[in-house]
Amino acid sequence: MHYGQTSDGQGIPVDALPRGEALSAMLASHMAALACVAQAQEAIGAAAAHLAHTLATGGTVFYAAAGSSGLMALADACELPGTFGVSAHQIRICMAGGVPVDGVMPGDTEDQTEQAVQAAQEMRAGDLAIVASASGATPFALAFARTARAAGHPVVGIACVAGTPLLAEADLPITLVTPAEVVEGSTRLGAGTAQKVALNMISTQAGILLGHVHDGLMVNLVPDNIKLRRRARQIVARIAAVSETAAEQALNHAAYDTKLAILMASGLDITAARDRLERAGGRLRDCLPT
Repeated sequence: MHYGQTSDGQGIPVDALPRGEALSAMLASHMAALACVAQAQEAIGAAAAHLAHTLATGGTVFYAAAGSSGLMALADACELPGTFGVSAHQIRICMAGGVPVDGVMPGDTEDQTEQAVQAAQEMRAGDLAIVASASGATPFALAFARTARAAGHPVVGIACVAGTPLLAEADLPITLVTPAEVVEGSTRLGAGTAQKVALNMISTQAGILLGHVHDGLMVNLVPDNIKLRRRARQIVARIAAVSETAAEQALNHAAYDTKLAILMASGLDITAARDRLERAGGRLRDCLPT
């Protein structure tokens, strides 16, 4: 099957199936889309390494996309600061028509390339573009990728159709050949799932490479609400092997810098903890006693 064809696995349109079978067809479509991501792991890993390098060296990552692809990119970009402590100043979201705030996302904005060109021209040396388009031919996405690449900026291109223009424009192409959608043309379904998973993998692996994950824990999270402050307390207590009361005290002294609090709870004063983290490039594993 090829992108854009109708699929239900039985040759019957999904809307003509009984409810249970229709839902099963939808689920099967998403699972098949996930299987496509497995074929792109090497490219995903390369993109993650590029993203980690960009963030570590003070560069900015520009997420550029339209429509459903834009929503997937938006979700990934917005979670980087809270999950991994990435500075919001290092994240730019370039979505065709702007980020919707009222549930309205006009379709014609994906054809408007001027906004994409202007946004790409704001990139500076050391920045990275992550451009997504399910079809691989969205004008907005293509204009951004071409402008960025022409200026010498590396481009990660994510598309769900092989051999498409976006992949040809990308320095790091990620091909996710998803099956036909159960609702023809609705790329928020299988294609959206594949793009979201690929983006999750890129950003999470980048977080790991940056040292922001330790023993599977978010050690660089920004604890700016009750739930996350509780999680930070639990993380400090678990890694430093102290009580949650001691963990809370360390977090307070560290101004809720979780990595710093872990080292302080492990016995270092704040100056020594900061120095050790700086020398280790923020990698907590290199700071703790073996």
